Amino acid sequence: MNKRIRVGFIGCGEVTQLLHLPTLRELPDLFEVTAFHDVSAKALNGTATAWPEASRHSALESLVADKQVDAVVIANPDAWHADTALMAMRGGKHVLIEKPVCVTRDEAEALLTAEGECDVIVQVGYMRRHAPAFIEAVQALRDRSEPTTLARVCDIIGPNASYVDSTSRIVARADDIAKDVRDAGLRKLACAYQSEIGVDSGPLARAYGLLLGLASHDTSVMRELIGTPSGVLYAKQHQGGRWITAAFDYGEFVCHLEVGLDQITRMDAKIEVFQPSRVLRVEFDSPYIRHQAAKLVTTRTVPPFGVSTSTSFPTRNDAFAAEWRAFHEHIVQGTPPKCSIADATEDLKLFREMIALMR
Repeated sequence: MNKRIRVGFIGCGEVTQLLHLPTLRELPDLFEVTAFHDVSAKALNGTATAWPEASRHSALESLVADKQVDAVVIANPDAWHADTALMAMRGGKHVLIEKPVCVTRDEAEALLTAEGECDVIVQVGYMRRHAPAFIEAVQALRDRSEPTTLARVCDIIGPNASYVDSTSRIVARADDIAKDVRDAGLRKLACAYQSEIGVDSGPLARAYGLLLGLASHDTSVMRELIGTPSGVLYAKQHQGGRWITAAFDYGEFVCHLEVGLDQITRMDAKIEVFQPSRVLRVEFDSPYIRHQAAKLVTTRTVPPFGVSTSTSFPTRNDAFAAEWRAFHEHIVQGTPPKCSIADATEDLKLFREMIALMR
């Protein structure tokens, strides 16, 4: 069924301008952009200019009440994700919420309760799990004839600006937000950090922010590909919370995690699964350069003494496009998304355990 879903955007920053809106231009049979909201008038009006038929809302409540909106994208700052999602769900809107789903487990519980009370679809923005090559890897690992002996997840990236500034154009940056509004957001985030991990600043807080942001992609793909670990064996933050290493317990094997931020213009993001005669590796590239397909690299033994390596990607279909197609399918068919609130809450549980080991 090609029912067009009318979409309102809550937050008009980089992710909205460079990733989601270009994707929806490619899916006009499935989606129609009908509304925008941002606390920055500059970002709101600059972004909405290219969508003249869409309404502009300076107040969040106004967009949620808009009868021309069926679903909302929550792309505002992390501290406001839970409050915004609760308002949207209670307003009868379907929700695509950018990661992290929220900051604290208490917020996650509130979201789960509201989801149970509201007849809406809520999908969390883990786009890597919709990449065709990743789906191919999941299917390949359904063959349990060989045991897994080791897994490894790596996500080391340079500044996003090094991609954005050389390949894209931000039509409007939110540099006009009043100081009291910015300060309120910072206080809210600090209070959430204090509630969840016992500190609101410093290396441990930066490490938690890195977990909620970049590393949530990694733990999410890890859990789908090889399952949820029984526990965290080791976790440490380095370089003032900008680098994290960890080891997860899978009983018969261990999965190592390496996450870090540097100044090199590249994205070294992958998950590898080792078996006695096969290694599967899914490689991801920066989403800010669109239509770079995730790749599945398979290394096999070739008896009696050889090795073969193959690289595949079923399609160059962008992971964000696949994510949006899945969102549409769930709304139209009423099916639950795999990247659900409950699913994302499993990441928050792992992060809390990791932070405890970093103290």
